[in-house]
Amino acid sequence: MIDMRSDTVTRPTPGMRAAMANAEVGDDVYAEDPTVNALEAEVAALFGHEAALFMPTGSMANQTAIQLLVPPANELLCDADAHVVTYEIGAAAAIGGVSTRTWPAAGGAIDPVLVQAMIRPDGYSAVPTRAIAVEQTQNGAVIALDTLRALRAVADEAGVAMHCDGARIWHAHVADGVPLATYGGLFDTLSVCLSKGLGAPVGSLVVSTSERIARARTIRKRMGGGMRQAGVLAAAGQYALAHHVSRLADDHARAARLAEALEPYGVVRASGVRTNIVLIDLKQSTVDARGLAEAARAAGVLVSVLGPRVARMATHLDVDDAGVDEAIDVITKILKN
Repeated sequence: MIDMRSDTVTRPTPGMRAAMANAEVGDDVYAEDPTVNALEAEVAALFGHEAALFMPTGSMANQTAIQLLVPPANELLCDADAHVVTYEIGAAAAIGGVSTRTWPAAGGAIDPVLVQAMIRPDGYSAVPTRAIAVEQTQNGAVIALDTLRALRAVADEAGVAMHCDGARIWHAHVADGVPLATYGGLFDTLSVCLSKGLGAPVGSLVVSTSERIARARTIRKRMGGGMRQAGVLAAAGQYALAHHVSRLADDHARAARLAEALEPYGVVRASGVRTNIVLIDLKQSTVDARGLAEAARAAGVLVSVLGPRVARMATHLDVDDAGVDEAIDVITKILKN
């Protein structure tokens, strides 16, 4: 099978496995795992922040960061399709007691003026806004640096915080050439993922100030995320940072080639594909998303279904040029019929 459902399906490379096997370890609940500590220091430095905390999952990293910024019964603003409100099973409300309000799904084209108008101050029995969250990338779409700076200005004027769900921020960094520290300087907290495009088997980090990260350690433990000899996992993350960031450009090129092949069928706008995710819009097609996925699976290609008429394909470490060629052949044959 050519699995293009997500970039989470990658398997550790031989070099990554060797790094994991040879990792020096200790008890991370006591903050005594040297490999975890080194990874946290490295990631914090990359984003220009004081500290970071290794987490089992991106969802836990996001929800921990949100709890750092938004007290219970206060409000977070974000995109209607944001992972933190759409794909984390209501965790902000269920675990953090956080109220959320969304602007219409915009991908990378966020309107800072609209966001500014949504911010609620204290008083009048309204739920006050405490933070704005954005996702970089937003399902493959890169939010422009100027937009992020405008949002930061809006947040500063209103006295609210900014969180970045940076699960695929590495892709934005490679696509636009924006330094990671530049992104880091725009946000009070970030979550960054090692198990998507970078190919580690598990793990994300929360990045922020030393004071917030000390609080995050308590929240992580409360949510069951305290790990013991986690250095074997952190070593995979270290290897990924050293070997798998610049190669994301290969994934972007393959996604662009896939998009260009599908564009004549009216389901993709190739110019809008700048990273590793290709969204397939089937509104005008004779096949729906589930039908496409079933037919593709039968032909050896796995595709995600995001909605009745929206499918997704992602390029990643385990899909080479030959795999993309085969996927193009399979999908275009389905669309022709």
